[in-house]
Parts: sequence; structure tokens; C-alpha cells
Amino acid sequence: MEVRRDNLAGVERQMADDVAGLLAGTAPLGVAFSGGVDSSTLLALAARALGGEHVLAILGASPSLAAAERAAAHRVAAFVGVRVVEVLTHEGDRAEYRRNGPDRCFHCKDELFTRISDEVVTRHRLSAVAYGENADDARRPDRPGAEAALAHRVLRPLADAGIDKRAVRRIARGLALPCAEKPAAPCLASRIPHFTQVSAEKLQQIEAAEAGLRALGFSDLRVRHHGDVARIELPVSELSRAVVAPLRDAVRQAVIAAGFRFVTLDLGGVQSGAFTLPLVQEPRR
Repeated sequence: MEVRRDNLAGVERQMADDVAGLLAGTAPLGVAFSGGVDSSTLLALAARALGGEHVLAILGASPSLAAAERAAAHRVAAFVGVRVVEVLTHEGDRAEYRRNGPDRCFHCKDELFTRISDEVVTRHRLSAVAYGENADDARRPDRPGAEAALAHRVLRPLADAGIDKRAVRRIARGLALPCAEKPAAPCLASRIPHFTQVSAEKLQQIEAAEAGLRALGFSDLRVRHHGDVARIELPVSELSRAVVAPLRDAVRQAVIAAGFRFVTLDLGGVQSGAFTLPLVQEPRR
């Protein structure tokens, strides 16, 4: 990574140095990489600490990864100066994943880390593999993928260094990453209600609908799949814009064209963990 892109100072520089300390002796390192701000920041910090030639970005490719996200991930890795290896994952072949319980992310991450162990680690002589869990996500009860990472001995240097979501954003800006302001983009399967089967057809519908809405100027959004009904989540500040003609008709047409019959707008706005959190949180007393 070029020095001119490193504008870290103060607390952020110390955090970056803490990550470097945690990664000492791990080269060559593989980073499970999606192009999101967390994994991109980890990738950049790893390149900063170890040198880009000693870091490998490992991108899991499957129907749950939108084509636009896949392309954006390659652009980020090129900016950082790290080579990308794509691993085809087959979580859709796992009955537990298709069943779509609250543990779906475990089976998805287990598939990814198994493929990395079987197909990448030996071939590229990696000393370790890391992924971009941050300190906030490490405290959430709706992140079963962390259990898969632990089982596969995958490192989580951002979380271990105490770097939360806000700090990740600040570091990403200091490193001038092109995804620094990118909204969170969970996998497409997260748009399907739990215990409703995940299928390639549903994932394609969601991807097409979200792409259509982004083409209309919306960036932070979710299209939740409820059979014939698409439930759109947008930031509260953008709800009124979506229901005023002529944009309202364009929104409806974009979603209908993706294969849904009915289009609804959720007045609650964008909701992280909307399907999983209610199932895993302990009831309040």
C-alpha cells in the first residue's frame, strides 16, 4: 500500500498498529474478503503491516453474492494492491443452509472456511487466515458465523484490537479506501425470512430488485423477500421520496420486473438483523 494513502493519526494510527501487532508472524496471510468496509479495512491494514505481496484476498463467490458486490470487491483489492483469489462456495448444497434457520450464517461461513482450508491455504502456503469481524459484531447474538470462524481457527484482528464499527469507518477514511462510505451490504440470503427456504431463484429476484432500486438513486436499502411480496427497507430520510410520483411508479416497476407481484415500503426504515435478532435475543423481563 502506498504511503500517500496512509493518513492515519492519533487513535486510528494506534489501532492500526495494534492490528499490525496481532498480525505479526502471520505472513503470508489470507483475508476472507467481501468488499465490505470491515473486510476491506482489514485487508488494507494487513497490507500495511505485512506488505501487499504477503497478503491474499479470498473472495467467496456464490449466488448469495451480488454481481455488483463481486465487481466492487475486485476494485477495492486492486486499490489496496493485493491479489484476489475467488473460491466458489456451495452453501446452497447444504440442507441446513437452505432450511434458513437463525444459524444459517454458521453454515455459510463454515462452507467458506472449509473451502479456504481445502483449496487455498496449502496451494498458496498461507500461515493464517483472518476475517473482518469488528468489536461491535463480536458482541451481537445474531452472528453465528463467528462460531464457524472459531472452529476453523480464523483470526479476527479488528475485534481483538477493540475496533468497533465507527472506528472501522474512520480508519477506512484515513486509508482513503473507495468503500469507506459504503453502506453495509449483508449477503442476499439475509433478505429471506428464517425457516423460509433459500433458493437461487429468490436470491436472483432480490439481486435484480435491489439493482433496479440502486439505478434509481437509492444506495442503502434492503428488499426483503416475502413470497409474492417485496418489502423495501430504505433510510427513513428517503421514504417520502420513494412514494412521490413519478419515482413511486419507477420503484414499483423496478421491483415488479424482478418477479414480485406486490411492492411494500417498510416505515421502519433499514433494519439490521431484522429477521435474526428477534429469534436469538433473550426476552426482556
